[in-house]
Formats: sequence, C-alpha cells, structure tokens
Amino acid sequence: MTPAPLKPAIPFETFAAVDIRAGTIERVEDVPNSNKLLRLTVNFGDHTRRILAGIRKERADPQEIAGRQALFVVNLPPRKMAGEMSEGMLFDLGYADGLTPCLSVPEKPVPDGTRAG
Repeated sequence: MTPAPLKPAIPFETFAAVDIRAGTIERVEDVPNSNKLLRLTVNFGDHTRRILAGIRKERADPQEIAGRQALFVVNLPPRKMAGEMSEGMLFDLGYADGLTPCLSVPEKPVPDGTRAG
C-alpha cells in the first residue's frame, strides 16, 4: 500500500486546540437505530462519556474492545447520530486508507484522562 499524500500544513495552534485523551472503554453496546454504530461508555477518570463510533462491522466480536484503553477526541461539540448524542470521537487508524481500523492506544496503561501532546 502506498501511503496517502500528506494533508496541507496547519498552524501548531490549530493542532494544540484538539484535546485528545486516553480513556477506558467500560461498555460496548449496539445502537438500536443503526447497523454500524456502537455506543461506547468511556471512563476519563473524573467522568464518563457516551461516545458513538461507526465500528460495529469492523470486528467479529465488538465486545473485544471492552476494558481496553484508547485515545479519544473530547472537545468536539456533542453530535446527534441515529437519535442519540455522541460526546466525543474515537481516535482510530486505518479507515481513511481502506484498512480494517484499529484502536489508537497508549504504549502502556496511563491514568484515564491523560492528555496527548
């Protein structure tokens, strides 16, 4: 596979505005009105959030990510999807390149809520 071309350069301040944090996926549930969304309950240390992710068909057993720590964008405005609100975005790799996506995870466990950058 040839990597996609780089996107245009952005100012560092733009990147610094993105709040990426580690969180533990505590619960994985189907979203009733969608065949691709999963409802993730994610622990960020001082609070939990409901984050919807379009990963339902990417794994034979979506429950395999329960209990795993991953990276999430947490400062996006809440977004309504399939009749439910999502309070962030799972940060994963591969989808944009046509690959089976995988979670972006810390190298080793860190406290939930730890910021990237």
